[in-house]
Amino acid sequence: MSIIAVYPGTFDPITCGHFDLIERAARFYDRLIIAVADNRNKQTLFSLQERVALAQVVTAKLPNVEVIGFSGLLVDFVRKIEGNVLLRGLRAVSDFEYEFQLASMNRKLAPEVETMFMTPAEQYAFISSSLVREISALGGNVGEFVHPAVEQALLKKRRALVTE
Repeated sequence: MSIIAVYPGTFDPITCGHFDLIERAARFYDRLIIAVADNRNKQTLFSLQERVALAQVVTAKLPNVEVIGFSGLLVDFVRKIEGNVLLRGLRAVSDFEYEFQLASMNRKLAPEVETMFMTPAEQYAFISSSLVREISALGGNVGEFVHPAVEQALLKKRRALVTE
């Protein structure tokens, strides 16, 4: 039986912290699906297609990693792709309560799917997509927090917003 893990998120944008988890988790699973969520409750900077494309660029050298955009209930997506594991990242203790609640609900909705938690390497623990977006929007350098392709996409978005 192959083990298919799903790492869900909005990835707006994908950061070095995300990649750290992806790269490390890819060693433990036969397939790792990066599930880029089309979350109607969040106003994203990048479209779903842009977020999927950026995640594909960032993870291109990892042969067992695939990026798929999805909308709807996460457990339905996991079942559709025959996933076994949900991978969730914990940056800080403050993340735990929310993540624990999600894991409990997902277990109730899909008892056949296990949730696994990973923490990022210490140098990435403080990075979040929202902080990266804010720093970039204010003209700051985000190069050490994101892949070069993501940095360029952020610069392009910032220029487009300035000229509007």
